[in-house]
Amino acid sequence: MSRFWRPGSERPQPSSLSVLEDDEPGFLPFSTLASNSSYGYGGLERHRQRLPVFKYRTAILYLLETHATTIIVGETGSGKTTQIPQHVLDTTWRGVSLSRLVLMFVSQGSWLGRWWAGSSLYPTQKIGSSVASRVAEEMDVKLGEEVGYTIRFEDLTKSAVTRIKFLTDGVLLREMMDDPLLSKYSVVMVDEAHERSLSTDMLLGLLKKIQRRRPELRLIISSATIEAKSIAAFFNQSKKKLPASRDFGPSREPAILSVEGRGYDVQIHFLEEPVSNYLQAAVSTVLDIHNQEPMGDVLVFLTGQDDIDAAVQMLTDEAQNLAAHRSGLLVLPLYAGLSRAEQELVFSPTPRGKRKVVIATNIAETSLTLEGMVYVVDSGFSKQRFYNPITDIESLVVAPISKASARQRAGRAGRVRPGKCFRLYTEEYFESEMPLEGIPEMQRSNLVSCVIQLKALGIDNILGFDWLASPSPEGMIRALEVLYSLGILDEDSKLTSPTGFQVAEMPLDPMLSRMIISGSQFGCSEEMIIIAAFLSLQSIWVIGRGTQKELDEAKQGFAVAEGDHITYLNVYKGFLLSGKSSQWCHKNLINYQAMKKVLEIREQLHKLVQRLGLVLKSCGQDTQVHKDAHESDLFIYVVRKAITSGFFAHACRLESSSHGGMYKTIRTSQEVYIHPSSVLFRVTPKWVVYHSLVSTDCQYMRNVIAVDSSWFTELAPHFFQI
Repeated sequence: MSRFWRPGSERPQPSSLSVLEDDEPGFLPFSTLASNSSYGYGGLERHRQRLPVFKYRTAILYLLETHATTIIVGETGSGKTTQIPQHVLDTTWRGVSLSRLVLMFVSQGSWLGRWWAGSSLYPTQKIGSSVASRVAEEMDVKLGEEVGYTIRFEDLTKSAVTRIKFLTDGVLLREMMDDPLLSKYSVVMVDEAHERSLSTDMLLGLLKKIQRRRPELRLIISSATIEAKSIAAFFNQSKKKLPASRDFGPSREPAILSVEGRGYDVQIHFLEEPVSNYLQAAVSTVLDIHNQEPMGDVLVFLTGQDDIDAAVQMLTDEAQNLAAHRSGLLVLPLYAGLSRAEQELVFSPTPRGKRKVVIATNIAETSLTLEGMVYVVDSGFSKQRFYNPITDIESLVVAPISKASARQRAGRAGRVRPGKCFRLYTEEYFESEMPLEGIPEMQRSNLVSCVIQLKALGIDNILGFDWLASPSPEGMIRALEVLYSLGILDEDSKLTSPTGFQVAEMPLDPMLSRMIISGSQFGCSEEMIIIAAFLSLQSIWVIGRGTQKELDEAKQGFAVAEGDHITYLNVYKGFLLSGKSSQWCHKNLINYQAMKKVLEIREQLHKLVQRLGLVLKSCGQDTQVHKDAHESDLFIYVVRKAITSGFFAHACRLESSSHGGMYKTIRTSQEVYIHPSSVLFRVTPKWVVYHSLVSTDCQYMRNVIAVDSSWFTELAPHFFQI
């Protein structure tokens, strides 16, 4: 193995605030090596002063005063997220009325880009609220007053009191609908911009437009990677002529400030030869570390739950076979869908005499801080979502990571003492073949929600919008087609009234929003809201506890032949009848925290639907739709029809009953199968519609419901013909 500090770069040297470099205007080359003395063990104030970003307080405020846009490059752990808002709040400067600072907190792009993806492990909502809580603690104020947060379905702020507000990019985009120029905010900070989520890229383009109208608005964009120059070039408006009345104030050329966040050196090791099985190589490397290296926790980056569960099992078995004096391995997984108890194990202190091994997805790259990690094992791969607008299929693909991600992963090893990073690929591959940056989510995602957001903000020329990374024309055309078919856009590609504007107000996938609106027309809006709340989460079932057979049996207690959506209504009814009991959830292998979230989302959607003037009604209150049906049949009939009115574009027809049933999508004739998690997995109805389509070894439909084919031409004659 080879040993490096940081491949391709010199060891950074301490430096102090200096004049601007002649060859790079606006760039301040700051770098710091953190002190080796008791980092993080003093009081709050002592801890703040030890953070690398603390010594650049004066520089940050100077650049913020003199430049409209300041880009801060600082690795995770530098303190930029929690400290910069406090530095700005503590100081006022000429020409800026500091009425409120917004810190917009951004997490993993793969989870953020979808309005419906609400239950990933420690999603942005949880991270944003926990950071707000930390800042409130450091400022010695009550959370929700001077410091607050706004996330989807929850607002803990006071308009006349809150000075620092943490929120997600999606929430800020929705605020723009009421206040397009963000006139009540003085400073907007976009954190973790390097993750390039769909919403973040859209937000950066909108903030650039706002700055042209509001030159006094200050932007702080923080990134953990070296793409700061491209972001600076994007925001550089110094050569654009402004009206004479606005040609004053701060420089319109962005400034870049670099802050080194790593406290200690990290030795980099590469493999001498490529490996054919990165999973086995990762397990072997962990065992070598345990046998040969001093005590210290290990962080292993793998691609997803299957790989992680396999590695955990292999290491656990190996630990049990070790001699008594060498059996100190504590192996823990970290991925989406873990129970709260399993999450807390990961973040709890390592027991004395034990070596904690956390095997994680790329959620541990930037969004979460795992203290105590000394060794990192980097597989070189991650699982990413790629959307094909031609086939309308979203695939989870195991793909090579970028150099930026590799550096992020290595940086996790140097937080508490000098560490080591073991890369399961060769140095030659890293230098010659690994891409510099990852593909932005804008270029690999379904753009439907993006398009409707821009339309709602009055931006009709979407292809002419100033993008940081241009989306594909095929993706845009597909998004416009879907929105037109749902009656959200008219022939002129403008929002329809009232449907289009109502859908734009809902923080949901447009198909879910259209389903709720149809529910109001069919007299079952209450049921549609509950179903939408369930579909806003990844899963309500406890994965991993017990066997698959036990989970299937638990589902059958609620299952109906019509499909998953009606099954969710049965689960909801059972939860209410149990008195919202956690014991009831435990008995039925249902995630109690997920059910609490369903109740919260249902309550917020209920208020939103009322505000939009839609009729709130349960289909149990009206039996006139299908008089010759029994009440239960009528209930299911109405609900299924309302769901179909939102998801008719996801219609599929059964082609073969063998091998679990093979279906073909009506729109693209793709071969698809019912996902094993569906209650219809072993049932083969002739016609179905699905909520989402994912691709692994084949194309699977998730959340499926049986429908009547005659409904398609009735509900969407513009989309179907006999």
